[in-house]
Amino acid sequence: MSASILTFKGGVHPQYNKELTNRLPIEVMPAPSEAVIPLSQHIGAPCEPLVAVGDEVNMGQKIGEAKGFVSVPVHSSVSGKVKAIEPRLHSSGQFVNSIVIENDRLDTLDESVKPKEDLNNLEPDDIKEIIKEAGIVGMGGATFPTHVKLTPPKGKKVDTVIINGAECEPYLTCDHRLMVEHPTEIVYGLKAILKVLGVDKGIIAIEVNKPDAIEAVEKATDGVKGVEVVRLAAKYPQGGEKQLINAVTDREVPSGGLPADVGVVVDNVGTVYAIARALKEGMPLIDRVVTITGQAVNNPKNLLVRIGTTLNDVVEFCGGMKGNPGKLVTGGPMMGVTQYTLDIPVIKGTSGVVLLPEDAAISEKVRACTQCGKCVEVCPMNLMPLFISMYALNDDFEDAEKYHALDCIECGCCSYICPCKRPLVESIRQAKREITAKRKKEA
Repeated sequence: MSASILTFKGGVHPQYNKELTNRLPIEVMPAPSEAVIPLSQHIGAPCEPLVAVGDEVNMGQKIGEAKGFVSVPVHSSVSGKVKAIEPRLHSSGQFVNSIVIENDRLDTLDESVKPKEDLNNLEPDDIKEIIKEAGIVGMGGATFPTHVKLTPPKGKKVDTVIINGAECEPYLTCDHRLMVEHPTEIVYGLKAILKVLGVDKGIIAIEVNKPDAIEAVEKATDGVKGVEVVRLAAKYPQGGEKQLINAVTDREVPSGGLPADVGVVVDNVGTVYAIARALKEGMPLIDRVVTITGQAVNNPKNLLVRIGTTLNDVVEFCGGMKGNPGKLVTGGPMMGVTQYTLDIPVIKGTSGVVLLPEDAAISEKVRACTQCGKCVEVCPMNLMPLFISMYALNDDFEDAEKYHALDCIECGCCSYICPCKRPLVESIRQAKREITAKRKKEA
């Protein structure tokens, strides 16, 4: 393992609050009495249902078929009867066509769920097809279909695979616990990716505030040729794809570019764990580890939760809410999505459920920008957030584009550090939407 501590320019050091759950082992939550499984849980085209109301389905059965290259199938997380196929509220805030399954409590496995051949006996295309058919996506929250990420554009030569074990978001510890409890599976999943890409260099990057994870993964990689563990500084957004690449390889993804442009593929710890399960057990992505935490939940936990379980059931399993929470966030508090109800299901990208106390929702008065430059200092993309925001708030999206608004990763560092409490990331996000819409219209 490299002794040096790697990092990138910019970033912030928020209060991490990981001590609420970082030493709590993963618990298996009982399956829900009713599973609500959205047909869109990923970036790309939604799935088409393969079942009808009244059908009996098995656990692990494919119930939604991908209809595009940038898409993945979805599977039933329980066995039982299809109760409805209808729009249900999704964590995106939209109503998404979903398959509702009444659990028969038998967990009857589908006949398709069986271990695959040994990794050494599988061809790269076979492994990629298994990953696709298992419905595996980026588990860090982005939910980009993994088989697409493992198909670099023609002419792009990948030489390095980085497994993201940074988990820099405050409160979240699901990846931390996976590394502590399942390091062998993580290494196995990495080896599968290396074989798919024909690459012999794999790096598992972990922040130094997770010493037990570093120790566990280092032991699991002992003697594994071409795989290295590196330590990262504990800084947000250290787990951002471009920041991670820069810290680990000293390469810089060009503006508007992709990691493959600099010869790198990045995957999350949870993603490679799902790949290992798909290969070793034949189990598609029907559950995931979720951190339920915050000062407004009675018993914070790291839980293995079936896809389709409502947040209401999850929070109740953790002893319910403490008082009246001021804010509910899916994902982490920096890049997560604020929700107004617990009546939404856990999906493939649900890394955490954070319940914050009432005073967390109190917003300070917004003041005029003093051009102090703090947002420029912390921006991990070397942008000038104050100017992009100013143009956006004045509906001057052409000038916002000149300041590279589309390069913003929406990490929230600028809003976090701003002493005037300007709505920087929100206005930049709006600029990105307007610029993208204009480009599509022109195309």
